[in-house]
Amino acid sequence: MIRLELSRLLTVLGITAIAAGAALGHGVASGDAAFIEQSAGLNIGPWLYLGAKHMVTGYDHLLFLLGVVFLLGNARDVLIYVTLFSLGHSLTLMTGVLAGIHVNPYLIDAVIGLSVVYKSFDNLGGFERVVGWRPWPRLMVLGFGLIHGFGLATKIQELEIPSEGLALNLGLFNVGVELGQLLALGWILLLVLTWRRSASFSVQSVAANTVLMMLGFLLTGYQLLGYLKAS
Repeated sequence: MIRLELSRLLTVLGITAIAAGAALGHGVASGDAAFIEQSAGLNIGPWLYLGAKHMVTGYDHLLFLLGVVFLLGNARDVLIYVTLFSLGHSLTLMTGVLAGIHVNPYLIDAVIGLSVVYKSFDNLGGFERVVGWRPWPRLMVLGFGLIHGFGLATKIQELEIPSEGLALNLGLFNVGVELGQLLALGWILLLVLTWRRSASFSVQSVAANTVLMMLGFLLTGYQLLGYLKAS
C-alpha cells in the first residue's frame, strides 16, 4: 500500500514537472500575478495563501524535500535539514527581491533540477563510490536552499510590484511557504516512514531514488532547453 502510494507521489510530481515545461518552473499563476501587481500595503491573508500555495504546488521543492528526508533517521535530523533549507530559501527570496539581485530564471531553475539529482545521488551513496568523498550534506542542503529561493525571486522580479508594504508582504509570503512546507512534509514523512518498515525498503529505495534522479535530470533539461530557445 505504502509502496503504491509513494510510486503515485513520484509519478504525479514527475508528470507535473514534465507538463509544466521549462518556462513554468517557479512560475506565478496569472491570477496570482495580477494580485501581486495590484497589491499595495499590508495584505496578511492573501500573501500567506500565496506562499503556502507556492510550496504545495512547487514540484521541484517537493522532489528535493523528498530526497532530503528520504533516509533521515529521526525527528531531530528532519528538523535540522528542513530548517537549513528554509533559512536558505527565505534569505535569497527576500534579498533577491528587495536588493534587486537578478539571475537568469532558466539557469537558476536548471540548478534547482540539479539539486534533485544531487540529493538522490547522495542517497544512493554515489559520492562515496564514484568520487571517493561525500560533500557535507547540511551545507549542501543550505546551499541549494539559497538556490531555490532565488528561483522564486526571479519570477517575482518580473512583476511590477508596489513598493508600499513589500518587505512585510514578502515576510508573510515566507511564513506561508513554511506552512505549506509543513503540510507537504507531513504527508511525505508519513509515506516514507511507514514504507521503511517494509522488509524490502533497502531494495525499493534504490529504485525510488533512481527515478528521483531521472526526474531531476528532466527538470534540468527542460530549463536548459528554455534557456537556449530564449537566447
